[in-house]
Amino acid sequence: MALTPRLDLRQSQQLVMTPQLQQAIKLLQLSNLDLAAYVEQELEKNPLLERADSLSGDDDYLSYDEGTDFDNDAEAPPLEEWRVSDDIPLSAAENTAIDTDYDNIYTNDAANDAPGDSIAADAANTGYLAASTGSASYSGTDLSLENTLSDDLSLQDHLSQQMALLSLSPTDKIIAAYLIDLVSEAGYFLGDLHEIADNLGCPHQRVFEVLEKLRGLEPTGVFAANLADCLALQLKEKNRYDPAMATLLDHLEMLANGNLRGLLDICGVDQEDLAEMISEIKALDPKPGLKYGGEVAQTVVPDVFVHRRPDGGWHVELNSETLPKVLVNNRYHSIISKKSGGREEKEFLSECLNSANWLVKSLDQRAQTILKVATALVEEQEMFFTQGIEFLRPLNLKTIAEAISMHESTVSRVTSNKYLASSRGVFEMKYFFTSAIGSTSGGDSHSAASVRHRLKQLVDDEAPNRILSDDKIVELMKLQGIDIARRTVAKYRDAMNIPSSVERRRLKKQLIAS
Repeated sequence: MALTPRLDLRQSQQLVMTPQLQQAIKLLQLSNLDLAAYVEQELEKNPLLERADSLSGDDDYLSYDEGTDFDNDAEAPPLEEWRVSDDIPLSAAENTAIDTDYDNIYTNDAANDAPGDSIAADAANTGYLAASTGSASYSGTDLSLENTLSDDLSLQDHLSQQMALLSLSPTDKIIAAYLIDLVSEAGYFLGDLHEIADNLGCPHQRVFEVLEKLRGLEPTGVFAANLADCLALQLKEKNRYDPAMATLLDHLEMLANGNLRGLLDICGVDQEDLAEMISEIKALDPKPGLKYGGEVAQTVVPDVFVHRRPDGGWHVELNSETLPKVLVNNRYHSIISKKSGGREEKEFLSECLNSANWLVKSLDQRAQTILKVATALVEEQEMFFTQGIEFLRPLNLKTIAEAISMHESTVSRVTSNKYLASSRGVFEMKYFFTSAIGSTSGGDSHSAASVRHRLKQLVDDEAPNRILSDDKIVELMKLQGIDIARRTVAKYRDAMNIPSSVERRRLKKQLIAS
């Protein structure tokens, strides 16, 4: 067969993932916090993007006259001149006598308390306050409430302040500061003394002696090696650490498992003494370091609000506080484009304009998609919002995707890290997608979430003398019309941290005995 060149005409279709399309897909799965951070980055990179709130009011920084000449050699208007003269009277606030009690003004720097008192005294004698150019604790016009507030004291700062009061040599203070940095947020010591001694180049015994001194700091229990050590330090302070209590702390696992009979034999005490010892342990703090510092738990901000209308319908609206408000500054673009003459400048402006327009369009499309998905979820799970979790229906991504005429992957991205607030609480949108459990009567299936809820109700309502086994739970659920297997009950029970029937029977007997 001879090889000869020839021309063929073919027609084909292909989907190309452009950078703009990738950006739009990425925006769908971002949470409101991640989206805000992403928009901030775009505002810094793109000069044509502006916050929408900055354009409101009487702001004139965008109302440029297109005929204005921005020549660098043009003479700038003179600044308003301010003159200070002795003839100008002081304001009422400045003319009043300095009679503030500066002993009541506190700053974050505890080391400056004493110098601050002397400065206040000198100021009262001389009749003025000198403005400091450094890190001044206060000035004549800075006596505000904000300057009197202090940050939350962290555990390391609290320990460092106490360490300064100990009679330690300069070398021991360096070791102590090193050890303080190795304390966890809960107050436990996480370091290894041999490694610390090698890193600091000092004897192991010296590091151990410094650690023993630090174990006496407040709060009691810090620098403990483990939970038993932490509880022992607190019991020693209360003078309640005896051999029986030491034995109990050495066998905390038996106490956690509820093996009280074994503890009676090991500790050599009667049932009344053991109950008293357990009560004393429960009164202790297993994580003493959490009293200081720590991060404040952030409340989940919902993306969608669901309200019941007076006519019985549902009103679904987006949380406008979580939506970034950005606009394209076309006026600024027109001004700059007239002044740009080079090819690179024009390409840069064109790229910025396209990127800004696409970002605004993508944000609007993201908001509309979230609203569509949330509306479809409310329609499918209406019985949940009116009756409760027992009426949560089984639902998958395909059902919502067909209802809003979108792809399943789009619905999955929209419902990730998005939250819906209703009268029943705040739920992640993924919460409403649950698998189906068959019905014994052949009717509608039950959602896995509602089945887990009913399982927990059965366990909570069981009598101490009639503990339900997994087989018995299966029988009771089948009477309620739920076709469920025993292994599924065991799986749901383990997922909700519900003990087995044997463990529940032992725990409830102990509660009755106590």
